[in-house]
Amino acid sequence: METAQIDDAGRRNRPRVGVVRETDVGERRVALVPKLVPSLTQQGVDVIVESGAGLGASIPDAAYVEAGAAIGDPWDADVVVKVAPPNDAEVRRMFIGQTLIGFLAPRSADNKIKALYSAGVRAFAVEAIPRISRAQVMDALSSQANVSGYKAVLLAASESTRFFPMLTTAAGTVKPATVLVLGVGVAGLQALATAKRLGARTTGYDVRPEVSDQVRSVGAQWLDLGIDAAGEGGYARELTDEEKSEQQQALEEAIKGFDVVITTALVPGRPAPRLVTAAAVEGMKPGSVIVDLAGETGGNCELTEPGKTIVRHDVTIASPLNLPATMPEHASELYSKNIMALLELMLKDGVLRPDFSDQILADSCVTRNPIDGEVS
Repeated sequence: METAQIDDAGRRNRPRVGVVRETDVGERRVALVPKLVPSLTQQGVDVIVESGAGLGASIPDAAYVEAGAAIGDPWDADVVVKVAPPNDAEVRRMFIGQTLIGFLAPRSADNKIKALYSAGVRAFAVEAIPRISRAQVMDALSSQANVSGYKAVLLAASESTRFFPMLTTAAGTVKPATVLVLGVGVAGLQALATAKRLGARTTGYDVRPEVSDQVRSVGAQWLDLGIDAAGEGGYARELTDEEKSEQQQALEEAIKGFDVVITTALVPGRPAPRLVTAAAVEGMKPGSVIVDLAGETGGNCELTEPGKTIVRHDVTIASPLNLPATMPEHASELYSKNIMALLELMLKDGVLRPDFSDQILADSCVTRNPIDGEVS
């Protein structure tokens, strides 16, 4: 796409962005919503949407057409935007020189990066976008983590046998529920804020002590266990064996005093750290709830069964997968803004021409195609 294409009549073809219909089971999000289509068409970019692409997010084809998009084959477009990583069949539909943008799970053992490389596709993984100030508007991990943190609290409230807020009634006063959030990144902070809005007494814990002020800023208390494991890129580093043992003992005692525990702790490229042991679960009050948001990488709770809600020692343990897909309208809207910001960074004078001297594009590009003159 670095050079303009010319059709048989000698007219310049406009670059095309294709919006596909997601095929993963349960994936209801769409990579681009209609309200952002005019932003592309006004810059000389045509938008091709696969029929039914927005139905999971309650967006009919007609809404895209009204916004200026065409319904057709998105896999024939110069740029394909997705939510979930492509499957084998989808990779086979791609061609040399094409660009793919989406969640590509580059650290996953079964990713499709090699297949995309072999196909000559230039691929940008949104989860590889650096967490720098200039890239915040493109940070899809954060936008979707906000959805996860919010929905995790609603799930916990639904599973709980207790009220979240304090209630004063003619029959007496009900104490507020106590909620502990382990892992205070974007999802954790949103969980703390949402639980606070529901009236719970909230406490946050993270191995990065510098986030304690953020925890307090949303009205929560800080659980200080005296462990510092700040890492690069805003993530926690992996703890040493001694630190893990110290943390485990302290957490086991602390967890027993809470009605609800929500875990969000992740270490990129590694299994999720085990924060809630079986002994800690056994020590919780009957009717307590654990919502484990790290199920996709093994879970933060020793008893977690990813994708399932189970009861162990009279404690409900829920490990939902892909929570953002359960709120597809707003999740899609947020994700679309991330995608749009990334596209606009590549768009130069009506042509999509990525500048790989830009840190954002260089870091997020996981394969380059022959047109770039370099393949990684």
